[in-house]
Amino acid sequence: MKFPFLRTSILILCLAFCLPVLAQRNLIELQKDWKFAKGEIPTAAETNFNDSNWQDVRIPHDWAISENFIKDGDGSTGKLQWKGQGWYRKKLDIAPSFKDKRVYLIFDGVMAFPEVYINGKLAGKWDYGYNSFYVDITDHLNFNGENFLAVHADTRKHDSRWYPGAGMYRKVQMLVTNPVHVDIWGTYVTTPVIKKDSASIRISNKIINTTEKADSVKIYQSILNPEGNEVSKDSVTRFIAAGGESFLEINTKVSKPQLWDVNQPNLYKTITKVFVGGKQTDEKETTFGIRTIKFTADDGFHLNGKRVQLKGVNLHHGHGPLGGAFYPRAAERQLEIMQSLGVNAIRNSHNVAAPELLELCDKMGILFFNEIFDKYDAKAGIVDTTNFEDFAHRNIKNFVLRDRNHPSVFMWSVGNEIGDVQWNQNNGFQRLHTMLNYVNKYDPTRPTTLVNDQLKSAELRHFDLYDVHSWNYGRRYRIARKLEPNKAVVISESASTLSTRGFYEFPLPEKKTDFTKSLQVSSYDLNAPDWAEIADDDFMWQQQEPYIAGEFVWTGFDYLGEPTPYTNKEVTEMGMTDLEASRSSYFGIVDLVGIPKDRYYLYKSYWKPDETTVHILPHWNWEGREGETTPVFVYTNGDCAELFINGKSFGKKCKKLDSETSTDRFRLMWKDVTYEPGEVKAVAYKDGKKIGENNIKTAGKTSKISLTADRTSIKADGKDLSYILVEAFDKDGNPSPLADNELKIEVSGAGHLAGAGNGDPQSFEPFQNNKVNLFYGKAMIIVGSDFEKGKLKLSVKPENIQKESITINVE
Repeated sequence: MKFPFLRTSILILCLAFCLPVLAQRNLIELQKDWKFAKGEIPTAAETNFNDSNWQDVRIPHDWAISENFIKDGDGSTGKLQWKGQGWYRKKLDIAPSFKDKRVYLIFDGVMAFPEVYINGKLAGKWDYGYNSFYVDITDHLNFNGENFLAVHADTRKHDSRWYPGAGMYRKVQMLVTNPVHVDIWGTYVTTPVIKKDSASIRISNKIINTTEKADSVKIYQSILNPEGNEVSKDSVTRFIAAGGESFLEINTKVSKPQLWDVNQPNLYKTITKVFVGGKQTDEKETTFGIRTIKFTADDGFHLNGKRVQLKGVNLHHGHGPLGGAFYPRAAERQLEIMQSLGVNAIRNSHNVAAPELLELCDKMGILFFNEIFDKYDAKAGIVDTTNFEDFAHRNIKNFVLRDRNHPSVFMWSVGNEIGDVQWNQNNGFQRLHTMLNYVNKYDPTRPTTLVNDQLKSAELRHFDLYDVHSWNYGRRYRIARKLEPNKAVVISESASTLSTRGFYEFPLPEKKTDFTKSLQVSSYDLNAPDWAEIADDDFMWQQQEPYIAGEFVWTGFDYLGEPTPYTNKEVTEMGMTDLEASRSSYFGIVDLVGIPKDRYYLYKSYWKPDETTVHILPHWNWEGREGETTPVFVYTNGDCAELFINGKSFGKKCKKLDSETSTDRFRLMWKDVTYEPGEVKAVAYKDGKKIGENNIKTAGKTSKISLTADRTSIKADGKDLSYILVEAFDKDGNPSPLADNELKIEVSGAGHLAGAGNGDPQSFEPFQNNKVNLFYGKAMIIVGSDFEKGKLKLSVKPENIQKESITINVE
């Protein structure tokens, strides 16, 4: 054989990959057996502190969401008691064998200013409540006795424009590794060159040597394709000093790469194995995708060489009745609902998201506009004593290192609507430059942006510092676009249309800011704040200016806080009191519990033109309006529709695609219909052919309810959820659009009531209560699993109506 060394090398490489794992990293989620108490408790961190009378909780935990609303409180932050201090305590199970290892605690988010104590000693702290951080607790542990973890959360210095949650609202993990290991978030995968037949893959691993001995470290790197088959392997060796660190990089190729795309989100994995002295000390798996991204000035956004119009929404971190507490299923359900109306992109507004959200976007084929801050002030944990340079570096570092391997992430944003930065006040441009420099330091492969709202500030050319024009509302991008036409444009916040699910007012508003003292907003979808617009306007502008890469609607879901137009200030100006200010937003395409508003079907009709949509509004229960004008709208993907009332045609209307009035382009409106009880029917046409029809009927007295679970089987992991929709009907099975019955809730068996709500921004019933009212005929009950397998039974008893039950399997 000409090359005997080749056979030997291959044999050694194969043996290395097949060696038994002598010691693995161990990642343990600290979910159960926590104790919690609110208030200032000076000795709570001490090992011998008696916490027996504290509340038993599991993580994630939001201490304020289960409490009563403060009716005259601040509606802008949800009228909940999130300001204060909270203490969490837990006994840590530390095995004697951990003595020769390193032990870390990884926190995905603690609101806010967390301090972490081990056995009474401060082990580490953080400030920005939305960001992930970790603490090396090894040197504080007692390996021959008990160990106690205490975490102090303090929200008093935190500022917010919406409900931020409070406490340990995201998961906590304990990582146990050998002294020589891959750093937390230490693997970085990039794909410098992608061709049809092959893709170059560059994998860099930061290896930490925490021993007192310098040593030679070898890593073996393998890549698995989406089917789980190994498609590449390689190795590299480097000498690492005692107490030192080094980056070990491998450059390899993958043949015939399966690209990550919104329609086919192919995911690869790379496995890093670390060896010292021939023994394996660590193994780390990293998921990544192979894809190209590119913004062009005149043709928008391109994914894998093809133009993709961004059909995006903004999502806050909260989950309605669950508050800030992050449950993966709650996020997955949000994304499923958004995808069902045509969404292909998410912007996290405006703070670091839970890592599981990005994992879900990777798996589901959803692009992610990744943003770190709302403002550079107390909303980000920046207070008078904060060193801005240090703060920016460590927060950007954690943010980017944690998220940079996600193929869904296509752009980094360093902030939202920061007035002094846009106007270069308080060293605004210098602070912006600092943030952007650190993003590019840790990931130069994606474009950067700042999200803006101050139209004239573009004349100062802050856009010279970042890559993409991102502007909110009202074509405010126009000056920036004119001054710098060689950069792409994204509408980072669009619409801000306001509506309440199921509520309608007459007559139709003459202008978008016509709001009444009803404390609700009509679901005819014609209202918006003075600084924003209705959905149709943004559709039209993107048609007129096709260079725009796309939009991110404000917002996908309603959220707690920011109840424009019924904030404390606004209701006072209307002659009302703080007691009447609402506690949640009206901005959502769906309501606070995920029930679609009428606007859902408007977006779906435009964003999913190949899927039949025929939606009629309003409902047809208008006792007392007989003979009065009651406009009827139809949202459809068709070109035209014919409207019938009790069999009588009110004529066919067609969309006016060249109209200067945006609503005429995208919705069909019969504004002169006279109300009479009975049936409303719409028949839709496309290219002259019937594509579908729909009808609604005047309902009689509510006589029954139905319970529909989004999932009838959930996992016994203590955090899985099932959402059960409650709907009211008359005796003939017609939906009851005005039903407001109180529902009494009973949950028994292998689970618990996680929350209940109905989408009413004016409801002040606690979310985690044993009752909820129907709101315009609907409500949502959320049940969660415990840790035992079995059956979970939900029973719902409405006033004066038969009780209904449903069973969920907990497996």
